[in-house]
Amino acid sequence: MMNAIKRMFAPKTPASKAMEPQVAAAALMVEAALIDGVYVNIESDMIAEILLEAFGFDADRADAVLAEGETLAEEAVDSYQFTRHVKKLGMAERVAIIEGLYRVALSDGEKSPIEEAYIRQVASLLYVDDVSRAGARQRAEARIAGTT
Repeated sequence: MMNAIKRMFAPKTPASKAMEPQVAAAALMVEAALIDGVYVNIESDMIAEILLEAFGFDADRADAVLAEGETLAEEAVDSYQFTRHVKKLGMAERVAIIEGLYRVALSDGEKSPIEEAYIRQVASLLYVDDVSRAGARQRAEARIAGTT
């Protein structure tokens, strides 16, 4: 009886269900785009591009994962519910996701301290050290500068 009551009041979050690490990564990228209060097409296009590159998805699969990530990010209560799934990936893939987060954050042409703090938090939750995170940021900045 007591367990039934606990389940009834337990929050139904994405963390309570199994999730593909790629979907969780997409949700983190959407959160990075949303953190400054504005989610524009250039950011969603960047996320789709990253999904294509990082995971070798075709365009339809990237769009589907992005849509699922957007839904999950809008319902999210914290980043841990996604990082716990992304941690299933290898370290090189996690560092690539941090680079992707920086690319999304920088894609609108503005550096935001809020976005930087969010990415630092996510990197910490993914056990990506500061040296690797800084390298990811530098690579992202170089790629963004090369496209403008």
